[in-house]
Amino acid sequence: MKIIFFTCLVFLCAVSGCAPKAHDRLIVGMELAYPPFEMTDEKGAPSGVSVDLAQALGKYLGREVQIENTPFDGLIPALKTGNIDLIISSMTATPERAQSIDFSDPYLKTGLCLLLNKNSTIQSIQDVDQPGKTVAVKKGTTGHSYATDQIKQAQVLVLDKESACVLEVVQGKADAFIYDQMSTYQNWKRNEEATRPLLKPFKEEAWAIGVRKGNVELLEKVNQFLKDFQAKKGFEELGDRYLKDQKEAFRKLGFPFYF
Repeated sequence: MKIIFFTCLVFLCAVSGCAPKAHDRLIVGMELAYPPFEMTDEKGAPSGVSVDLAQALGKYLGREVQIENTPFDGLIPALKTGNIDLIISSMTATPERAQSIDFSDPYLKTGLCLLLNKNSTIQSIQDVDQPGKTVAVKKGTTGHSYATDQIKQAQVLVLDKESACVLEVVQGKADAFIYDQMSTYQNWKRNEEATRPLLKPFKEEAWAIGVRKGNVELLEKVNQFLKDFQAKKGFEELGDRYLKDQKEAFRKLGFPFYF
């Protein structure tokens, strides 16, 4: 009987030793649909700026990282219910979101801009909010929030995907698409014949890492990691790795880069 018990004990120890403990994993939520920040590589594995940032954070904390691909508007609910430990998904820290979750110190500065149809005469966000105009926004983004609060006369078209918003502008069905500076630049470069950008932000924003309310210990460690990563030029390396062309383009356009 003792032999059987000892054998079972050895087996259980071996199994538990091979498998990572649940509390050792750092489960990071992000929507893998926003290249080059959150995306998948040719093999379908998570890739991008945010993925590398998450892996660097996991190494700093001594925890294995597990990426959970989650729709953007489902990230905060997933964090609040404990299905993920952190959000690293190009998320803007806003007062509204801060009522539900805590945010780290900001690690990237950007802003809301406009992607316009090539034939549009719009020159500012004020020109958008006019009767007869249609503005596209992606559901759950700060562009969506801005349009809900500030656009009173134009029609607001809320769509689930960034690509659908861009297509509306390309086809002339929407006059403008409100989105962040980086994406506006990229979407313009992909559709130069049909669109034009207004890249100067009409509303400045900052991205941060989302942490569950009250998890002060983890939040402090995340903030210390960001300071350390910045000091070691980790963000500069990520910019060179994934955003080299954009860095040069923004320098020529006279816009400060994000990190």
